[in-house]
Amino acid sequence: MEDLTHPKYKICVSGAAETDHCGEASLAAAEELGREIVRHNAVLIDGATTGFPYWAAKGAKEEGGIVVGFSPAAGEKEHVEFYKLPTDYHDLIIYTGFAYSGRNLILTRASDAVIVGCGRMGTINEFTVAFEDKKPIGVLEGEWETDEVLTTLIEKSHRAEEIKDRIVFESEPKILLDKLIELIEKYKQSNEAMSPRV
Repeated sequence: MEDLTHPKYKICVSGAAETDHCGEASLAAAEELGREIVRHNAVLIDGATTGFPYWAAKGAKEEGGIVVGFSPAAGEKEHVEFYKLPTDYHDLIIYTGFAYSGRNLILTRASDAVIVGCGRMGTINEFTVAFEDKKPIGVLEGEWETDEVLTTLIEKSHRAEEIKDRIVFESEPKILLDKLIELIEKYKQSNEAMSPRV
């Protein structure tokens, strides 16, 4: 295992806060994803929320990793009482005060790469931000439909060629992280600007 005292990467986990539609295997998949992020010498970044990202955060902390959350709330009181969001399994929560859509933009931009698990509309929003910013993206395949929805979205975007070599689909968390780290390293060395479109 690599030295985790100075993690090298920041990887965002994007997924549904409400996971009734995700299937029985989703909790274990999310936790294993969190563990693999730590094993790959990365900090897990998420939306400081419930559901799929929360389970990934739990796995990361059980593996001894670092988890940073970006909250839609302006402070802890609003985070807990208004948004009904958790504070456990996080080393640090940054209170953005920008509600969900603003939070999504910040947490995605703060990451070296984004992993999409079982999700809903907010997850698709984070995916499209990462897509526009030309971030490396990993899509965790599973019994949920999110990977299929994203495949269709990419195909019908008429821009798939722009980013097809920055997106990997994989059902095994370890293999997904192996491939995603390769993409991060590839594009860190690339002369192509990874700045957002303006």
